Amino acid sequence: MATEYAKLIIDGKELQLPVITGTEGEKAIDIRSLRQTTGFITYDPGFGNTGSCKSDITFMDGEKGILRHRGIPIEELAEQSTFVETAYLIINGKLPSRQELITNSILLNDQSMVHEDMQIFYQNFPRLSHPMGILSAMVNALRSFYPELMQTDEDFQKVAIRLLSKVRTMAAMSYKISRGHKVIYPRADYTYCANFLNMMFDSPVNPYNPDDDVVAALNTFWILHADHEQNCSTMAVKTVGSAKANIYASISAGISALWGTLHGGANQKVIEMLTEIHNSGASIKDVVERAKRKDNPVRLMGFGHRVYKTYDPRAKIMKKVCDKVLPKLKVDDPLLDIAKQLEEAALSDSYFIDKNLYPNVDFYSGILLRAIGIPTNMFTVMFAIGRLPGWIAQWKENNDDPEQKIIRPRQIYMGETVTPYVPLSKRLE
Repeated sequence: MATEYAKLIIDGKELQLPVITGTEGEKAIDIRSLRQTTGFITYDPGFGNTGSCKSDITFMDGEKGILRHRGIPIEELAEQSTFVETAYLIINGKLPSRQELITNSILLNDQSMVHEDMQIFYQNFPRLSHPMGILSAMVNALRSFYPELMQTDEDFQKVAIRLLSKVRTMAAMSYKISRGHKVIYPRADYTYCANFLNMMFDSPVNPYNPDDDVVAALNTFWILHADHEQNCSTMAVKTVGSAKANIYASISAGISALWGTLHGGANQKVIEMLTEIHNSGASIKDVVERAKRKDNPVRLMGFGHRVYKTYDPRAKIMKKVCDKVLPKLKVDDPLLDIAKQLEEAALSDSYFIDKNLYPNVDFYSGILLRAIGIPTNMFTVMFAIGRLPGWIAQWKENNDDPEQKIIRPRQIYMGETVTPYVPLSKRLE
C-alpha cells in the first residue's frame, strides 16, 4: 500500500493519487484511477513525463549521466564484460556462472545457421532495398520457420538464443547477398563478435583474420547499445507484444522503429553530415559557427542527447575505443579527419559546453563502424543487433507483468462535432 499521496483538485473535488517510489528514488504519481473517478485524462505528447511500467532491467539518470543494467554500471560492463555475457545479464537478470556462459555460447553456435530456404527470400528483395527493411521482414518470417509457441521459461530461453544468433547471421547474409558475394557461414571456433566480422568480410579470394582489438571494439559497441530503457523502438516492441503478438513480430516492429533517423539512424546521419562537409569544402570553423546560429535549420548530427543533459556515459567509453582502434587501423579517410577536427572544435567551444552539446554515442559509433569497414547503410543494422537483448528482456518483462494491459493511449479529440452527411448530389463541385 502507498504511504505517500499527491493531492489533485478538479471541479472542487479532492482526489488522492498514490505515489510510487523506485529503488533509485524516482517518484511517479499513479493515475490509473483518474479517468474512472473524474472523467479526466492526462495530456503528454511523446509520453516524456509518463511512466508506462515498472522495470528491473535498466536505470538511467540523464542529469547525472548514469546508465546501469541490472544495477551494474555501463562503465564496468564495457570494461570487463563481453556482449554475450551482458546479453545474458539483461535477459536473465543476473550474470552467468562459468558453466552457464559456456552453455550459452555453445547454444549460440548451435543456432547460428539459417534455413537455406531463407536465402530465396533474400534474393527476391530488390537490389537497392535497405538492410533494415530486409532485416525487419526476415525476423518476422522466422515465425514461419519456428511456429512453436513458448509455454515455459526453457522455451523462452531457446527463442532468445535463436534471435541473438540468427539475427547476427541474417545481417551478415543480407550484406553479402546485396553485394553478390558468396555467403560465409559462422565458425564454431570464433566468438560471437569475431564470427560476425568474419561473416561480413571473409571471402575465398581475401581471407579475413579478425583483429583482437577490432573484435573488442565491436564487443563494446554492442554492449553500449544493449538496452536503453523505454525508448521508441523498445516501446514499439512492447506495444506490439501487449496485443499478445509473438516475439518475432514484436522484434520486427522494434527494428522498423529503430530505422528512423531520430532513433537508430542517427549514426548513419553523422557520416552523411561528414560527407556533406567534405563535399562542400567548408572549413570546420564555418561549420561550427553556422551550427550556433538560431536562423540555421541545419544542426550538427551526433551532438547532444534528448535524455542525457550532461555527457553521454556511453560516448566517453566509445571515444576511448576510437582513440585506441583508429590509429591501429591506419585508415586514410578524409571523413574521419573531419570528425576528429569537429570533435576538437566542439569540445573547446563554450557554446557547446554550456548547452551540454557534447559528442554523443552516435557520433563516435559512426566513426568506429566506418573505420572497421561497415557500410553506412548497415550502421542501423549493427545497432539492432546490439539492442536485441534489451528488446527481448523488455518484451518478456512486459508479457509477465500482471499489471500490464494492451497498450492503448487516449486522445483529446479536436475535430468537428456532429456533422450531418451530405449526399453526393448536393455537394458543391
